[in-house]
Amino acid sequence: MTVNNGVIGVLLAGGLARRMGGGDKPLLELAGESLLARIIDRALPQVDRLILNANGDPGRFDDFGLPVVEDVIGDFAGPLAGVLTGMTWVAENAPGVEWLASFATDAPFLPADMVERLADAVAENKSDMACAMSAGRTHPVFALWPVRLAGELRTAMENEDMRKIDLWTARYRITHVDFGATFVDGDVDPFFNVNRPENLEEAARLLNERGAA
Repeated sequence: MTVNNGVIGVLLAGGLARRMGGGDKPLLELAGESLLARIIDRALPQVDRLILNANGDPGRFDDFGLPVVEDVIGDFAGPLAGVLTGMTWVAENAPGVEWLASFATDAPFLPADMVERLADAVAENKSDMACAMSAGRTHPVFALWPVRLAGELRTAMENEDMRKIDLWTARYRITHVDFGATFVDGDVDPFFNVNRPENLEEAARLLNERGAA
């Protein structure tokens, strides 16, 4: 399945980062570079274009040169709102593109082949969508979504107050792709995420000791 010209990526940065004490978690620095810059470096080669889903003043992200799109569902409705926002943006701005890849912005060791492997899994299994997993856990914010489901997702969010990704994806054929065994440094979870200050310290240690950048 061709991925580069047929997939737009959305970086999900619309949360409140409560466990980090608030603020813009993607702008936190890790080894001299922001988390967001690291994610862009890993995600951009995997897709045709990237957009950034973030709420509030978009000017704080000017240095990254990406379109900044706020949630189409208000009240900080979570990552599912970011997925819907990405789908909606693609439908309005790139009507020929059928797929959206979503990335959290707090996973500095994101696999460089994520989109390709998810796309291959969708094609092989004739799935509606695919999401990543590692270390026995699913990571629904790292996924490949069909833009054609934007209307159904919006209806679920607006009429059913749908907020949990897993509850919504359970309605469709979804394939889970395990990335745990393919990371260059096998003892580092490729979807290690920075939720708390101590996670940022751990990520710095991993970069320093294992060269996992």
